[in-house]
Amino acid sequence: MVRGPVPKRSDQRRRRNKPEADVPATVVAMGQQVVRPPTEDRNWHPYAKQWFRSLKRSGQAQFYQESDWQEARLVCWLITQELSSPTGARAGMMDVIFSRADALMTTEGARRRLRVELITPKVADEAREATVSIMEQYRADLA
Repeated sequence: MVRGPVPKRSDQRRRRNKPEADVPATVVAMGQQVVRPPTEDRNWHPYAKQWFRSLKRSGQAQFYQESDWQEARLVCWLITQELSSPTGARAGMMDVIFSRADALMTTEGARRRLRVELITPKVADEAREATVSIMEQYRADLA
C-alpha cells in the first residue's frame, strides 16, 4: 500500500507536465469475462453486510477480480468477529480491517494514492467543457 499524503484530484493539480509516477504502470490484459461478486454470508454482522453491498455498487468494483472479492469476504468476517465480540472491537484489529479495506480502494484517499478517480459521466462532460472554454478564453486573450 502506498503511504504518504493524499494526492490532489487531477483537476485540482496545477502542474500537468510532471510525470505521474517514476515507474509506469504494468498493464495486463484480462479475459473478457466479468467477475461476479459472491453472495454475502447471512451470519455476518449487519455493518459487514452493508459494507459488502456498498462494494458491489461502488465504481471501483469494476476493477475487482475473484481474489479481491474473497479478500472483501475476509474483511466482512473480521468485521463480524470484532463487532460481535463480548469485549467489543479492539483498536489493533480495527486498524487491520481499515488497512485491508484501503487495499480494496474503499476510500477516496486510497483511490487517489493508486491514481484511480471515480467521476460521474455528467461531471466528466462538465470538466471537459470547462477546459475547452478556458482554452478558448486563453486563445482570445492572445489574439
